[in-house]
Amino acid sequence: TEIKKLIRDPYAIYAKHVLRLKPLDALVNEPDALTRGVVLHRVLETFTRARLDGEAELTAADLLTQARQVLARDVPWATAERLWLAMIARFAPWFIQQETKRNTIGHPVLLEGAAALAISDPEFRLVGVADRIDRVGDAGLAIYDYKSGGAPTKKEQDVFDKQLLLEAAMVERGAFDALPPDHVVQATFIGLSRQIEVAAPLLDNPADKVLEDLRKLIGAYLVPDQGFSARRMMQKDEDESDYDHLSRFGEWSVATPPSNEALD
Repeated sequence: TEIKKLIRDPYAIYAKHVLRLKPLDALVNEPDALTRGVVLHRVLETFTRARLDGEAELTAADLLTQARQVLARDVPWATAERLWLAMIARFAPWFIQQETKRNTIGHPVLLEGAAALAISDPEFRLVGVADRIDRVGDAGLAIYDYKSGGAPTKKEQDVFDKQLLLEAAMVERGAFDALPPDHVVQATFIGLSRQIEVAAPLLDNPADKVLEDLRKLIGAYLVPDQGFSARRMMQKDEDESDYDHLSRFGEWSVATPPSNEALD
């Protein structure tokens, strides 16, 4: 997912991974969007594992039962717990309907599985975690990624949101220890609250092309005189970065002509 950030806001990657600067934790934790996303992923992982173990049926009622248990355990804010449960209740019937369709073509073989892929020229190690990968008979594998809100469009995936395209390339190159290399027949973002599914454009972006594009991207930023521009291609002008104050955003705008400056 940070490849998208490298494309849209290179300075954030420089500050985080080169300067190793990270935002301080809040004095008081709040139920923010990141926490909500983590909890929703945990709910769906728990529900899917319970189904595979025969402890839950493919019903909205059982999904909500699993959700209540996860929320009660992991969400210490009473208001957020109720709001997030209500959100799950809204998308539960749709999710079960879509899950029933998914079950007709395949079955889960990996949940929250880690992967690592080493590439050369330049040397780089790509790592990630897959929400879910299904076996689709003898045809190959299907990748699913849960999003708490919406999902990136095909055009956004072609240019910016490379997550599923990279994940598919990693699957086909055997980057997952738990899975042998195999063909990826489909990769889909599942937007939960908006109840939408968007397929990744795999045919337009085969593994060889995706990895070659990654090599070019990483190689470009290894050139010494290539700066890590702040807010290079943010999706919205009002989008915020954790490093806006360090790049002194506000003293300049995206329309300001850039000027190179040698730093010791």
